[in-house]
Amino acid sequence: MKNYKATRYLFLFVIIFLSAHAFAQNKKSFTADMSEWKQKRIAALKAPNGWLNLTGLFWLKPGKNSFGSDPSNEIVYQHKDMPKKAGYFLFENHQVYWVSAENVKVNIKDSSVTKVLIYEEGKQGAPLLALGNLRWNIIQRDDKIGIRLRDLQAPIVTAFKGCERFKDDSSWRLNARFEKKQENKLLITNVLGQTNAQESPGKLIFSIAGKEYQLDALGEGNELFILFGDATSGKSTYPAGRFLYTDLPDANGNTIIDFNKAFNPPCAFTIFATCPLPPKQNILPIAIKAGEKDHLGGRR
Repeated sequence: MKNYKATRYLFLFVIIFLSAHAFAQNKKSFTADMSEWKQKRIAALKAPNGWLNLTGLFWLKPGKNSFGSDPSNEIVYQHKDMPKKAGYFLFENHQVYWVSAENVKVNIKDSSVTKVLIYEEGKQGAPLLALGNLRWNIIQRDDKIGIRLRDLQAPIVTAFKGCERFKDDSSWRLNARFEKKQENKLLITNVLGQTNAQESPGKLIFSIAGKEYQLDALGEGNELFILFGDATSGKSTYPAGRFLYTDLPDANGNTIIDFNKAFNPPCAFTIFATCPLPPKQNILPIAIKAGEKDHLGGRR
């Protein structure tokens, strides 16, 4: 009998030890995963194509749009690397050409350009033009054609250390069920008030505190992309909502939605972004106290 009791206690001890070890390993794995995610997030924001260096957005009018630091230009940008007369954008026949001013060296990659086609309706991939630490390219938003301008040495880039966040909490890492929708279009409105129908493969359904919620998702490569708001929006988090990516569902329609990885849209950092807004059905009535808080210092 004594041997039986001793064996039973030993067995219980082993079970408790293994459970504690597994818990510690899971916690370590979650902590390491979040640490890596946050490092990548900061690196992406500070990268040359990140959002921190975005310092200008100028909409073109048909015809000639002169560009430089002198107030006489149609597009004026004051910067130490910007000549008084840098050149001009020629917008006509659904095309945009860049034409450099005399003695101004504007590059695409390693080649200087004098006159070059930088936008043509229906074609993807507008080239990036460089002048000192300045970079610019064409963007299209419905019928609007604009110049997106970046300063690689913008003060916010070097000063940025990361966004304020809620405390990482693995309880916000939730099991989710993916459900396809008959209507695969999702109407998305951006901050300019423009609305477009985008492909939506379906919605994610999950439970918080025993209650079921759902979020419509957009497809983006090998991930699902979610625009959502919640009861923290406009209080501790960005007023217009946050973004979130999840893995595609497995063969059984299951995936993980980790609100610890909810992050601010570009508009939280700069007034020169044209962010999409969450559809009304993606405004959750509860507070998601996980992920990034509002980056109040990023908007001027």
